[in-house]
Amino acid sequence: MKTLKIFGLIALVVTLGAFSGNLTSKYEGYAIGDIATDFSLKNVDGSMVSLSDYNEAKGFLVIFTCNTCPYSVTYEDRINALDAKYKSKGVPVIAINPNNPSKKPGDSFAKMKTRAAEKGFTFPYLLDEGQTVYPQYGATRTPHVFLLEKTANGNVVRYIGAIDDNYQSASKVDEKYVENAVDAMLARKEIKVTKTRAIGCTIKT
Repeated sequence: MKTLKIFGLIALVVTLGAFSGNLTSKYEGYAIGDIATDFSLKNVDGSMVSLSDYNEAKGFLVIFTCNTCPYSVTYEDRINALDAKYKSKGVPVIAINPNNPSKKPGDSFAKMKTRAAEKGFTFPYLLDEGQTVYPQYGATRTPHVFLLEKTANGNVVRYIGAIDDNYQSASKVDEKYVENAVDAMLARKEIKVTKTRAIGCTIKT
């Protein structure tokens, strides 16, 4: 009887260990070179948006951002500028709000619609309803950028991190991480800086 109990206990520990391992891997997020899975999320105009909708795209700037984080607000004009510069070159911005609106009412879908209209967002602004997409990417802050290159094998992660090196002022930026990465990708050159630390507010769950 004791032997059976011991074997049962061992089996339970192994099962829990495997389950725990799956949870850990689920939230690791993407590394450079990984293939990003597609998603289907609601845009502020009511439509559903997926990466597969963009037949002519060469890549994507997937940016996790929100209404309420001061860092995100500071970067809004720069995100608009990125879309204006790169959408015509085949690399549009896809913005995703990852926050739980029950924890941050200012990040509700209704508030997102208002903010997008106020700022004249030229890109989709999607709600990660149920918070299922940001963990796949491994986003931890707002804003947090993932540059994807569209290839025959899928959307390959080429850059992860901050937009640039000065969250306080666009006029004081020395290094434009995202622009450098996109320019290199489009020119089929090596991206010299592929990962930086995202500076911003933690995602509210």
